Amino acid sequence: MPVIMGTAGHIDHGKTTLVKALTGIDCDRLAEEKKRGITIELGFAFMDLPPAKGGKGGPRRLGVVDVPGHERFVKNMVAGAAGIDFVVLVIAADEGIMPQTREHLEICSLLGIKTGVVALTKVDMVEPDWLAMVKEEVAGYLQGSFLEGAPMVPVSAHTGAGLPELKDELAKLADAFQPHRRTDLFRLPVDRVFTMKGYGTVVTGTLVSGKVKVGDDITVYPGGLPSKVRTLQSHGAQVEDVHAGSRTAVNLTGLEVEQLSRGDVLARPGTLFPSLFWDVELTCLKSSPRSIKHRKEVHFHHGAREVMARVYMLEGEALEPGQTAMCRIRFTEPLAGVYGDRVVARSFSPLRTIAGGRLLNPLPHRVKRFSPAVETLRSLGQSAPEGIVLGQLSLAGTAGLTFAELLVATSMESKALDKALQLMGGRQEAYLVDREARAYVSGQVAQQLSDGLLAHLADYHVREPMKPGVARGGLASTWGRKLSPKLFHLVLESLLRKGAIAAEAEILRLPGHKVSLAGDAASLRQKLLDAYEAGGETPPNLKDVLEPLNLTFKEAAPVFKVLLDEGRLVKVKEEMYFAKAALDAVIERTRAFFVDHEEMTPQDFREVSKLSRKYAIPLLEHFDKEKLTVRVGDNRRWRKR
Repeated sequence: MPVIMGTAGHIDHGKTTLVKALTGIDCDRLAEEKKRGITIELGFAFMDLPPAKGGKGGPRRLGVVDVPGHERFVKNMVAGAAGIDFVVLVIAADEGIMPQTREHLEICSLLGIKTGVVALTKVDMVEPDWLAMVKEEVAGYLQGSFLEGAPMVPVSAHTGAGLPELKDELAKLADAFQPHRRTDLFRLPVDRVFTMKGYGTVVTGTLVSGKVKVGDDITVYPGGLPSKVRTLQSHGAQVEDVHAGSRTAVNLTGLEVEQLSRGDVLARPGTLFPSLFWDVELTCLKSSPRSIKHRKEVHFHHGAREVMARVYMLEGEALEPGQTAMCRIRFTEPLAGVYGDRVVARSFSPLRTIAGGRLLNPLPHRVKRFSPAVETLRSLGQSAPEGIVLGQLSLAGTAGLTFAELLVATSMESKALDKALQLMGGRQEAYLVDREARAYVSGQVAQQLSDGLLAHLADYHVREPMKPGVARGGLASTWGRKLSPKLFHLVLESLLRKGAIAAEAEILRLPGHKVSLAGDAASLRQKLLDAYEAGGETPPNLKDVLEPLNLTFKEAAPVFKVLLDEGRLVKVKEEMYFAKAALDAVIERTRAFFVDHEEMTPQDFREVSKLSRKYAIPLLEHFDKEKLTVRVGDNRRWRKR
């Protein structure tokens, strides 16, 4: 797998000169760099290493990123260092440890670089005793850092002294280095944008994960600009495809240079999700001159991008030097990141590196200050892969996460994530809510929703004891109004299958619920039933029933509903109710008439039912509505005949 080496160190300590001596490539390409004799922009080179002594590998090509050392261009240094695997810390033997030596080392540490080599340059300009003193100083300074005990090679780019030994050390590092890079998520942070005659717009960067080939459709994030790969170059040669760890130049179609900038990220369509804020595990450097207070404004670096940002403490009011805490970083423009990405923060005054850390939550889910979710966020930095999936689903809540979002939120390979979700689904730790969108929620969220729905129904039964339950549609528009229809369906169907909720047609209730009436309502129910049963086939007017009781229909409506649900009364039309037994008697006489007759006239019905027109016509229309009879002109026929 390709490996990238980066330089680090103070201005004028010979980084670019050393790279040229090692590779034959002059990384200072700008006229201003030639004129001033300092590196301003990132430089790129490559070198073919010999086999390491006693090593198992043959010759291999090593990518090289040369960074500027001047304090004014530290942001350019961060952009280049974000993609490197190991570092060559360059320290001039005639000067020793200097300010950018310290800051560059801190930045490399914050970016998660864990190995490297120290090159003591300009040894031709110092006496042996001085060189020995500088070696001792550097070794002491590096104690406790990731370069403690690293090889220290004295070199001179002018005389060539030490260059073979340095190349041997680089070969050992390259052969021993086993970088972990994802193969399924193509991501290339852009560190240069330019126009090449005959080609058009070209961008370069270090391919941090995945692979890309000529002809691939890509998107430029965070702007979402669509494009296609016209040609590819890696280490100066035109190629058909490029894999993670390679320095890459991509010739893009359909885009102008003005549309792109350093810090943009190339990826496949729909694979990254830009956000205006991230949740990060932030560490304030021990060397920081002051603490980072809540709402502090900083220069924020991610990949090759620098943006203005504000730090919001999720716990406490300030982050003291040497401390680590969960923080929300809010940007002035969207960034597209992946779980585990390294970030760096620099202060305004003095302009220096003060903090860095890991991106834990790259998706815009709300984590409130001092809430239990802060502990969930903290656990993301300490969990095994399945624990990260559970934590991210928990933070997402009822919104859930799609498979594509989980790939970004966990940084897992797609095959591993798919297997984990299947296992978690079997243990009911994660639920597939939407098969088409491949959207998931955590089992904990599903259980909380189930408990909430049962509590809602229990409360409803207490408030509405005379109602048999709540309509499915009504439940979706009240309790479930903030849920996606598919999540509401998942929760409800799960409870129905378990028997925790009973359904009668579209009415939902708890299994133990029965319509019950309070004392006054029970008394009213009996009075209403008595009045209609006494009326028989000529029931009283609604007004004549309610006036003696000193009630309006609105007040009595719930009790009427209970009698209708019980089947003791039948509503024939507005304000006309029949006792069920009386209506059944009329229906039976009507059915008997049709035993010997094909049709029944309205007059026939009046004779059979012995009812006046006031009742006869509404009853005939009721029979039609209930599909007992069918109207033919003014007459009726019995449907079952």
